[in-house]
Amino acid sequence: MKGTNLGEFEEIVLLTIAALVNDAYSVAICDELGKNTGRSVKLGVVHAVLNRLEEKGLLKSKLGEATSARGGKRKRFYSVTSSGKAALLKAREMREQLWNRIPDFILKGAS
Repeated sequence: MKGTNLGEFEEIVLLTIAALVNDAYSVAICDELGKNTGRSVKLGVVHAVLNRLEEKGLLKSKLGEATSARGGKRKRFYSVTSSGKAALLKAREMREQLWNRIPDFILKGAS
């Protein structure tokens, strides 16, 4: 397995896949990312990140059934692996530790 350090977008993609549970295919992931981040997300960028996360062993994919609505094409569904879950938990823990170290007065009045 390659490195498990997550970039911000990789983390958001993994979190989105976990949130979508059994409906995590590229278009749904892209739509959900756009909706939750307010960013314009390109499908090609999402595909590149999905491939990279799969190479790192942080997610796995499988092909769904062919459907007539898709002209017989099958969707590729993604799920977070145990290594991916561990990487997400590590990132969350690190962020929480950093947030907890910030004195209240630093962020007071920010918005």
